[in-house]
Amino acid sequence: MTEPTASAAGAAGPPPAAGPAPLMGASDIRRLAEEIGVRPTKTLGQNFVIDGNTIRRIVAAAGIGPDETVLEVGPGLGSLTLGLLDAARSVVAVEIDPVLAAKLPDTVARWRPDAVGDFHLVLADAMKVTELPVQPTALVANLPYNVAVPVVLHLLQHFPGLRHGLVMVQDEVADRLAAGPGTKTYGVPSVKAAWYSGMRKAGVIGMNVFWPAPKIHSGLVAFTRREPPATTASREEVFAVIDAAFAQRRKTLRAALAGWAGSAAEAERCLRAAGVDPTARGEVLDVAAFARIAEAHARSAS
Repeated sequence: MTEPTASAAGAAGPPPAAGPAPLMGASDIRRLAEEIGVRPTKTLGQNFVIDGNTIRRIVAAAGIGPDETVLEVGPGLGSLTLGLLDAARSVVAVEIDPVLAAKLPDTVARWRPDAVGDFHLVLADAMKVTELPVQPTALVANLPYNVAVPVVLHLLQHFPGLRHGLVMVQDEVADRLAAGPGTKTYGVPSVKAAWYSGMRKAGVIGMNVFWPAPKIHSGLVAFTRREPPATTASREEVFAVIDAAFAQRRKTLRAALAGWAGSAAEAERCLRAAGVDPTARGEVLDVAAFARIAEAHARSAS
């Protein structure tokens, strides 16, 4: 299906069309960027989706229900935003770039005039947002590669109402987020993400559906919220163990956790109390095992 071009859409927006609502294509995105004087920057990780079929694929894979409120981080010029508005009850978009943010309400008004009241814009850094005008139930976002993991973890921590979602990140990062214990890509992002949710790889996106085209493929990661492991240890205590274990991932846990525990002997005591082999490495443990280690250490300190 050919997406409507800017020349076809005109200044007032897209023409009426039967079937699925029209989405912005490459010509529309470039015309819109030219109108507001925007040139995508590597600093902000700006790679705009210009392919309507890819947008439909992302929205479908996210499994958004018609009664849901979707949190979108970095909506940019609004190409994915339109697809989300078609599927959800409402969208709250967090955008850090003031120029892009200023244009988004107008874009929604042009392309989805009936959804203007369902769109909420927040001009902010997603890493600093702890409150939103509406509470989201799902996260769908095309995240800048350099901040993808901390943004996902921050949002899962501060918005417990996020029950599920789909994020598009660098393919290598997608593999890390979805990795399980004992795999080559399993590490800190994998374990910390598992504290909040089950993560799975949901696909790979090519480079040519973006403007500008990145030099690497993107991966889709779907997640479903779940309760953290049953433990008396706090999230901060568990995450401290995870950080220590992977800071020296080639070392045994007895050695890697010596600094965290105060000594190798205390690390071994905590590991044995948690039912973990002191000669094992962090890459073979799941998040529940890290929680048991943190709990054993907390008990000895009390």
